[in-house]
Amino acid sequence: MTTKIPVTIEGNLTGDPEHGTGESGTDYARFTVAVNDRRLNESTQRWEDAGTVFHRVVVFNQQARHVADSLRKGDSVLVAGDLRFGTYVDKDSGQTRETRDIVADNVGASLKFSGIAVERSPKADGPAAEATGPYVAPVATGATVAR
Repeated sequence: MTTKIPVTIEGNLTGDPEHGTGESGTDYARFTVAVNDRRLNESTQRWEDAGTVFHRVVVFNQQARHVADSLRKGDSVLVAGDLRFGTYVDKDSGQTRETRDIVADNVGASLKFSGIAVERSPKADGPAAEATGPYVAPVATGATVAR
């Protein structure tokens, strides 16, 4: 049984996203988000940095391509997904290590400090929304409906 812990984080990319394709053919993008904790110093009434936590994030499929094409190091992002824990054996020491990753359901650029332009993708293949289709007029059948 896998424990899913939903999380939402806001922070800055520490590097450009790494984009690739897994063995099964699924696209992925990996990146790290630095989340800075700021606190108000009661004595000085000034905001101070209180530490940084780094979160590794992975996103899949079409969103992975969008992340790799759109986001760069230093960009402010919002990430919503599930926190997942895992283990692996370190090749050098042979010790078992633990990992913590966020498997993202949604990644977006934050508009807190800058603006962006959104390029919309078509919702489905097919005729354009403005195209006219066949027109069907209602046909009078002479039938009545009893209520």
